[in-house]
Formats: sequence, C-alpha cells, structure tokens
Amino acid sequence: MKRVMIVALVLMLVLLTSCSVKNESQQSTVSDKETISTEEGSDMISITMSINGEKAEVTWENNESVKALAKLAAESPLTIDTSMYGGFEQVGSIGTDLPSNDVSITTEPGDIVLYTGNNIVVFYGSNSWSYTRLGHIENKSDEELKDLLGGNNVEITFSVE
Repeated sequence: MKRVMIVALVLMLVLLTSCSVKNESQQSTVSDKETISTEEGSDMISITMSINGEKAEVTWENNESVKALAKLAAESPLTIDTSMYGGFEQVGSIGTDLPSNDVSITTEPGDIVLYTGNNIVVFYGSNSWSYTRLGHIENKSDEELKDLLGGNNVEITFSVE
C-alpha cells in the first residue's frame, strides 16, 4: 500500500510539472504574437490623430482595438464629432464596434480609450472606469489639453498615411 501511494505521489508531481511547463509555453507564444501590423510586412502603426485640425503626437497601444482602428482609418479618414462630458473628457461614436478588452483603469489627461466598444474618449482630466486603452497624446501639458479638448464640441480625425 505504501508503494502504491509513493507511485501515485510521483505521478501527480510529474503531471503537475508538465502542466506548469505547458502554461509557460503558451504564455510565451501569446506574447510573441503581440506585434501590430496594419499592412503586410509592417510592424508599425502610423495612425495620425487630429483634434480640430491640429495634429496630435500619439503613442498607440499594441492591441487588437488599435489594429481595428487603423484598418478603419486606412479605408478613409475617420472623423468623429465629440461632445464634452463631465468636464474632463470628449466622447464620440465611431459608428461601428471595435474589438475591446475593457479593464478598470484610472485615466490621465491625454489618454485615448475605447468605451463600450464603439465610442472614442479623449481625456483632458481624469476618471476611473472600465475602458480599453488605445493610446496617449504626448508632448502636451494638462493645460494645453484642456484648451484643445475643453470646448463643447470637438472634431477628431484618425487617418493612416
């Protein structure tokens, strides 16, 4: 009986070890595929974002939502009329659903997120909610972002050059 228990214990350890190795291998495979490509052979996304005609320098996230946004903008420039909401963000409908992976986050001024899969939100303040991160506007102070985005209606255009 003692011998059977030892064999069973060894078998369990071997099985647990092989499951652990398999999970590490799967995680490695997923992270190896996290490059975004909008064109065959390209690893870079070149989405241009303009706010009321002024180009904004954006660092884009590496996710399926941004890839889908780039494909939309590559077909023709995507212009979104946004409205101020809450005194800290501009919100506008994309007109279609994009893949989303919402997580609870606290945004910062300059963050660009996807809300409910079909709305773009650009922050000039902060908020905590469930969003999918798309990108972040660089090289603008909080005050510059408020001046740029703080109006009642803002036109945001995404294009791919």
